[in-house]
Amino acid sequence: MTMVKVRFAPSPTGFLHVGNARLALANWLFARRMGGVFLLRLDDTDVERSRAEYAAGIEEDIRWLGLDWDEFARQSDRMARYDGAAERLKSAGRLYPCYETAEELALKRKIQLGQGKPPVYDRAALKLDAGARAALEAAGRRPHWRFLLLDEPVEWRDLARGVAHFESGHMSDPVLLREDGQPLYTLSSVVDDCEMGITQVIRGEDHVANTAVQIQIFRALGCAVPEFAHLPLLVGADGKPLSKRLESLSLRALRASGIEPMALCGYLAHLGAPVAATGNETLAALAATFEIGGFGRAQPRFDPAELEHLNARVLHHLPFEAVRARLAELGIGQADAAFWKTVQPNLGTLAEAADWWRILHGRVDGEIADPAFCAEAARLLPAEPWDENTFQAWTGAVKAATGRKGRDLFMPLRLVLTGTEHGPELRLLLPMLGRRRVLARLAGENA
Repeated sequence: MTMVKVRFAPSPTGFLHVGNARLALANWLFARRMGGVFLLRLDDTDVERSRAEYAAGIEEDIRWLGLDWDEFARQSDRMARYDGAAERLKSAGRLYPCYETAEELALKRKIQLGQGKPPVYDRAALKLDAGARAALEAAGRRPHWRFLLLDEPVEWRDLARGVAHFESGHMSDPVLLREDGQPLYTLSSVVDDCEMGITQVIRGEDHVANTAVQIQIFRALGCAVPEFAHLPLLVGADGKPLSKRLESLSLRALRASGIEPMALCGYLAHLGAPVAATGNETLAALAATFEIGGFGRAQPRFDPAELEHLNARVLHHLPFEAVRARLAELGIGQADAAFWKTVQPNLGTLAEAADWWRILHGRVDGEIADPAFCAEAARLLPAEPWDENTFQAWTGAVKAATGRKGRDLFMPLRLVLTGTEHGPELRLLLPMLGRRRVLARLAGENA
């Protein structure tokens, strides 16, 4: 059997967003499930829009997700291969020169639409003889080159969508070379997939029409046609299409907001599938059960609130050793396993651990609504040493002395000791605060 080989091939014309990440993850999981090869290829033939910082950012984001690649390639290193493929297609009569300007083509489309016809290229350039072409070129026209589609249906069994069928007569002959000789995606992608031995192409459903064209190009070049899987595109929680221009949906923005890479991977791997993410999965576990046909046909809704909820669950499963170095990067290298165990269940992002370290060891503006109550609580504060049972003994004594109970007893203590209404259990925080700091805060001192 041929070894499975897939590719994730972004264009370095911007930073990756969640839609890109979902496709990268699907390709990686498929490769790992099948014991195959995952290729990261930068489709950077668009020299005007491709930028080095975007290329570097793509690699950084893929590594942040935890996805390793087995092979790496850049299309800009392979321009001679596309030139060679174009010459073969020209020699076979499948690539022909066209001289219409963008304005002329737009007018043709407008007329066709006005007549109720599909805006399909009329192949007028095929009627030009050598003299007519020479005259156009002498007048300064430079040709773009179109691929001549055969008048036959194109059909394939899509791994995600089932049987797909296209009638070539309903499609325009695609432009494969621009006037300046630059190859377009439709050609360069086929040449690379052919020569690099790609066995499955997993991409968004916005490429379905491209696939119908590219299958004919594969065959014209004498290449084996890979299998295809087209996944539904993500929409927002409101059901509207996501815009990749939204900065908040870039992987860089999600990372800056405190989203864990495993939270994003778990969320995207299950989005559109019948089983929800648990928060304690690993990439290896996701790969072991991954099924490319397991996604529904409906467009999955990307909900940032759901991702944030899963992010908290991921943090709640992380052992201390997994975060020790990252806590040090947050400036709390003195944090130990006991601190992590205490604050972990209340974290939405890892950065919030630094807030709790400051509450325990820094200065806090606690709220004293009833000075007499705080003074009585200070008088009844037990001597050290303290443990997890100290808080219950202390509040029991305060309850007996003041008659307070429930929220009226516990909330004033939480507000004065932590300055917040919510957080880890006070029975766990009290020993970490220590008697001196607790007394100071009960007295209204900023300590």
